[in-house]
Amino acid sequence: MKKTNQLRITDTTLRDGHQSLWATRMRTADIMGIIDVIDNAGYYSLEVWGGATFDVCLRFLYEDPWERLRMIKSKARKTPLQMLLRGQNIVGYKNYPDDLVDRFVESAHVNGIDIFRVFDALNDTRNLEAAVRAVKKYGAHAQGTLSYTISPAHTIEKYVQYAKEQQQLGIDSLCIKDMAGILAPVQSGELVAALSKEIDVPIQVHCHATSGMAVAAYLEGVRAGAGAIDCAIASMAGFSSQPPVETIHAIFSDTEYDTGLDQEALRTINKYFADLTPQRSKGRGFEAAVDSEILVHQIPGGMISNFRSQLEQQGALDKLPEALTEVSLVRKDLGYPPLVTPTSQIVGTQAVMNVLTGERYKLVPDEVKKYVKGLYGRPPVPMDKVFVKRILGKDKPVDHRPADDLQPILQQATRNISDPKLLIQEEDILSYCLFPEVATNFFKWRALPEGARPMSPADQEWEAQQTPSKEVTDQTVKPGKGNPATPLLHASDYEALSGLLEKASHMQLNELMIRKGEFQLSLVATNGKMEVTVPANPVKDPVKEKQAETVTKTTRSTGPVVDLQDTIDAVMAGTFYITPEENAPPFVKDGTVVNKGDVICILEAMKLFNQIQAPFKCRIISVLIESGAKVTKGQPIMAVEKL
Repeated sequence: MKKTNQLRITDTTLRDGHQSLWATRMRTADIMGIIDVIDNAGYYSLEVWGGATFDVCLRFLYEDPWERLRMIKSKARKTPLQMLLRGQNIVGYKNYPDDLVDRFVESAHVNGIDIFRVFDALNDTRNLEAAVRAVKKYGAHAQGTLSYTISPAHTIEKYVQYAKEQQQLGIDSLCIKDMAGILAPVQSGELVAALSKEIDVPIQVHCHATSGMAVAAYLEGVRAGAGAIDCAIASMAGFSSQPPVETIHAIFSDTEYDTGLDQEALRTINKYFADLTPQRSKGRGFEAAVDSEILVHQIPGGMISNFRSQLEQQGALDKLPEALTEVSLVRKDLGYPPLVTPTSQIVGTQAVMNVLTGERYKLVPDEVKKYVKGLYGRPPVPMDKVFVKRILGKDKPVDHRPADDLQPILQQATRNISDPKLLIQEEDILSYCLFPEVATNFFKWRALPEGARPMSPADQEWEAQQTPSKEVTDQTVKPGKGNPATPLLHASDYEALSGLLEKASHMQLNELMIRKGEFQLSLVATNGKMEVTVPANPVKDPVKEKQAETVTKTTRSTGPVVDLQDTIDAVMAGTFYITPEENAPPFVKDGTVVNKGDVICILEAMKLFNQIQAPFKCRIISVLIESGAKVTKGQPIMAVEKL
């Protein structure tokens, strides 16, 4: 058949593909090992940056996202580079001032980005204004975006209205962003046809394959007038990623459309990532090929792998079905926002908290309160007034562009950083503005001599997943020397002990000291045998020692010693912060008296900073955790005296 039309293909492998399937764990070295072949494959553009990749580079991989972009650009000289920009949220999870939006766009363009796909989670056009203006100002391609979702409020007419508003901003093209994979083929054709009739910019369709409808949705969308679609290489495609480019190429080879792709290059790329997958996939393989439940909970592809990981970190992976049901209920309460960053994190985290606490909205993250107040934008459907009052109390919602309340940040951006010498390039300032704690941790790690740098969290994950090099042939438990009568662990401890043995063998250590209750366990691998020694004298718990030391010096007003059982425990796993931001005064310190509901610390979990409130009136005897330390669910974080 004669080829009369060009079908442009954007490759998402290097951004959305691994974000959806590998929890964003692709390293820069992984990319550089194949980027020259990808650049010659014939793609319209390469999505290589933005979304969660910026955060994960700093937080988990200990890589500089700016350096990654520069390295990619140095090798990809033929194909335009593209990024996903969260409008006023940039690549973060809240609105940032206009001056930061402008400078970030300028720096991203200078470092290599040609096409900016700009979206807002609520389709609030006001949140796109500054970003689109900056993209046009610096001469790049501004692609507007419709965050696609299904709800009583999201009609074709509504999407056309959003598109017209974005066209007024000056966008160069428009993307239908189906981040959950719920765009049905018929709706795809009808929506593209309506948009093509009403607006005068090229249309691109982005779908995830989660529900199994994406390939058909692409076919109908292209037939209706879409000129570009998003795909990933086959070994990085399917399920919560995009459809495979090889399949799309084969389907359209029998039509008048020409993809212009080099099939031999695609084969090389596919094998490269197929070989890499076992090292990066974080256990991929247990999921079904199609998840029909996506049509109910609508959790996007980039979130579903992290959603499972976050529940696992909270020790609540068994509650996944319950949490998915709760997502739909929370989304309705919040006015049916499309589930895409940051609203996917806001809705998902609140749903998890509702499930973990057993009571809906008992614990409400600060980001949820800001959303209800209107600081993220206007929800598609007005929220119930009773619900708004429950969340905000006496606080009142806003009805204007949220960023109008934000003061310029760049001039005083680094005023609070502990050591300005940690900043070695201008882009570091932008990273710090977006993620102060995360960026500072990375800068400190980067400043260490190369041989003294600890493994990144991502590499620690990889090590923990490895199987032991030697099979454990025997496991014995011996009483400690000097006291043969020392009792062994109780029967209830053997299951935990077995898990410790397995963990120790997986870590491939010669010796590991593990604390379990009143005992110190010494695990030694010798000739394939794993031995556990229970010493005669119980080892004191340093946390309890600190509590006891403090308590001996502290009495109630009436004189009795404080009950050691009075502690405030972590309500979830996460990172503990005692200060609202670096170098700021702490929320509480030893001796502080707090009332029920007072904010006492922050637990960063599931990408949100959750302000933890005192569950009762008390005096803080001792803060038991260092700021910035990891905590587990139920771990004591403060010793207190109830008042």
